Amino acid sequence: MHAQLDEILRRYRELTTQLADPSVTSNAKKYTEISREYSHLGPVVDAINSLYALESELSGNQELLEDAECDPELRELAASEVGDLKSTITAQKRSLTLLLLPKDPNDDRNVILEIRAGTGGDEAALFASDLFRMYSRFAERRGFRREILSASETGIGGYKEIVAQISGVGAFACFKFESGVHRVQRVPSTETQGRIHTSACTVAILPEADEVETNIKSEELRIDVYRASGPGGQCVNTTDSAVRITHLPTKIVVICQDEKSQHKNRAKAMKVLQARLLDKLQQEAHDIRAEERRGMIGSGDRSERIRTYNYPQGRITDHRINLTLYKLEQILGGDMEELIQSLLSHHQAALMGGEAAA
Repeated sequence: MHAQLDEILRRYRELTTQLADPSVTSNAKKYTEISREYSHLGPVVDAINSLYALESELSGNQELLEDAECDPELRELAASEVGDLKSTITAQKRSLTLLLLPKDPNDDRNVILEIRAGTGGDEAALFASDLFRMYSRFAERRGFRREILSASETGIGGYKEIVAQISGVGAFACFKFESGVHRVQRVPSTETQGRIHTSACTVAILPEADEVETNIKSEELRIDVYRASGPGGQCVNTTDSAVRITHLPTKIVVICQDEKSQHKNRAKAMKVLQARLLDKLQQEAHDIRAEERRGMIGSGDRSERIRTYNYPQGRITDHRINLTLYKLEQILGGDMEELIQSLLSHHQAALMGGEAAA
């Protein structure tokens, strides 16, 4: 392990030197890449230096214990510290192991959030609205920006479908475990006999893509413009502002009609199309890899039921990690930290198990 840690320290020193090199600072792209790696290694280097300091202190105490001429009081003090130091070193090594786990390359990206009402009619659409509110408030707590890209509303305050962008460093890392089917159990306001109904929504979390990654050619697109429908103000229904983009090779279709400007709708639709194409490419690569990662927080398949929100009992159950929390109101209000951290810890444990097996 120490050879690996020494190599990290060497690389960190090398990056420090490069960041002071005029040939690097004058190259914006190269400087950004090196700065990002330097920033990621910073916490790891701090943890390594802390581990080495603890090990040095332990070695010094052990030398005192082996010295027959050492003052008895000093030896007693050294003996009392050895046990605590060993425990601290064990904990520090575990923390360092977590820091050294393979990093998801998407973690720092922005997120394209898609929520679609499933079984349950109007009740499912209302639940879609509840989920969107939950994610919006959680994003706000984390300091992320939120922008609605497209929405198909119902007449009673629900959404048949809503697509939004969540922007901020680490957004994907916070939201990536939310993909899947979310089920709700509650008594609808229209239910006169107090019966509990079950509805569902599908959530998709896509990392935002760069144009270079998806490399969409103009000849691969069919772009249709038409008059927008539904609520949106005076002008929205009187001009051909709505945009539908079809990616011909994959048959992926994206529609955006929320803006009065056709250009703005086209830009938003392209952003969603790029994210869906990147997700498709990454999913195909994921499927080709061995089965080793399929057990981590489920498969990530959006057809998989991942969570149940039970209103009568005030509980949320995440079926992937068998976690039940009786704090439904708080979580729906955006307080998702305990839920997200539990999913992350489970994911890290699975990764560490995979590393050990390898």
